[in-house]
Amino acid sequence: MTAPLVSFVIPSYNGEHFLGETLRSIEAQTLTDWEAIVVDDGSSDNTRAMVRGWPDPRVRLVERAQNGGPVVARNAGVAEARGRYIAGLDQDDLCRPERLMRQVAYLERHRDVVLVGTQAEQLRDGRVSPLPYPAHSTPDLIGWLTWIENPLVWSSVMIRADIARKLDPFTRPELVYAEDFDLYHRLSPHGRLARLDEPLLLYRQHAGGVSKRFVDTMRKSATRAMAEAHDDILGEDAHILAALLVLHNMGGAPVADVATLRTLGEGISRLQGAFIARHQPDRESRKLIRWETARRWARIGRTALRSGAVGLGDVIAARPPHLGLGYAGIENLLVSGAVGAARRLRRVG
Repeated sequence: MTAPLVSFVIPSYNGEHFLGETLRSIEAQTLTDWEAIVVDDGSSDNTRAMVRGWPDPRVRLVERAQNGGPVVARNAGVAEARGRYIAGLDQDDLCRPERLMRQVAYLERHRDVVLVGTQAEQLRDGRVSPLPYPAHSTPDLIGWLTWIENPLVWSSVMIRADIARKLDPFTRPELVYAEDFDLYHRLSPHGRLARLDEPLLLYRQHAGGVSKRFVDTMRKSATRAMAEAHDDILGEDAHILAALLVLHNMGGAPVADVATLRTLGEGISRLQGAFIARHQPDRESRKLIRWETARRWARIGRTALRSGAVGLGDVIAARPPHLGLGYAGIENLLVSGAVGAARRLRRVG
């Protein structure tokens, strides 16, 4: 049997409600040389019967007798993959028709890239809307953002299979719900990460989504992954800064006090300096890195101000000079500061 060019790996658990539409989005791909490996993770619904009866022979079923979770299921699918490239996809997300063609073409042209994702849009209650990812990217921007957050939607990524097989395990079960974020760090020594800026994936948002139900576990796993990645730069401070980045940059929680805000700003500045020194990004990438970092700092500052935990002078004093304020000019911060002041008064009253 001739090996396909691309292997989709789709972990599935009780996915019959969404999986059919996902598989049909794969069948609509303009690049037709693919296989779709559905790993049924001990479902109690009709997922297995649906996949067994699927009329397209490119769809394969791997059956697990007991539910082991999405990481274990994904690793089982990667072990079965025969393609030159492995495409991530969750059971409820949808591919645009040109996804595979564009990603394969990019990886064929850029031999130094080991993983390429795509921009994504969210699908909620039948409506499509943007996700809050940068509109424009370069590999260096994606590389930098990986140092402070998760910049890629897992269902959009494509990985070189020969590199994926060097990782043992492919994704680490102990970092469940942030295993993709951890994987990006573990792939980085093998080559660059990139993203296509065209939205080629629909990321389905619904109440049963894992990311909504297991936030605490996800934060712990993401903190560990980030701390391990930055241990060589930050040493003993790595876990402290990782926890702050996960909570306040990735999670959007307001900082509690000025000292925390200062620690966060100094840590981001230190990491950014280390990244630029190590990777020497070109002028365009350096500009994007500065701008996107400034946007995140502005958001952290606005959230802190609106909570009433800090004042405007605290935000300005805690900001390292080169981080900037992104879209948040002084007027924007004044409004946030006024909201925070009103909240402080209500608490006192």
